[in-house]
Amino acid sequence: MNKFVLPIVAGVGASLAIGVLLILEASLSNVSLLMAPFGATAVLVFGLPDSPLAQPKNVILGHLITALIGVLFVQFIGVSPLTLAVATGIAVSTMLLTKTTHPPAGANAILIMLSGQGWVFLITPVLIGAIVMVLMGEIMQKVRNGLLEKINI
Repeated sequence: MNKFVLPIVAGVGASLAIGVLLILEASLSNVSLLMAPFGATAVLVFGLPDSPLAQPKNVILGHLITALIGVLFVQFIGVSPLTLAVATGIAVSTMLLTKTTHPPAGANAILIMLSGQGWVFLITPVLIGAIVMVLMGEIMQKVRNGLLEKINI
């Protein structure tokens, strides 16, 4: 029974987190709270919650730092095949140097540069979305631990 708890709670948690972001997004006008890298974030936050890569600092700062790099390139350097490659490399190096490595965030610079995002993107969806993912992850980890305690009694 224990082998089913984590996968089921992880799937439910991922669904709920993405659902919460979509519901919040629908209730606010002209606000985006969802981006593709959050799907991969959900795998780590809900499926591997004890991984160093899934810790709140890594999720939030990893997304924020790499998004900032993408926006800086869009605003000040420009978008070309070369700058996409350089920005991605800088994003990876910066996460590693700051000990905020979160692999899904590695896509942020590319996403932001290809879609031409600006400063607001750092707040929504990046910062708010990452915080919601972390909070939902904490809630689901408590649910998972409670279920495991009940099963093991």
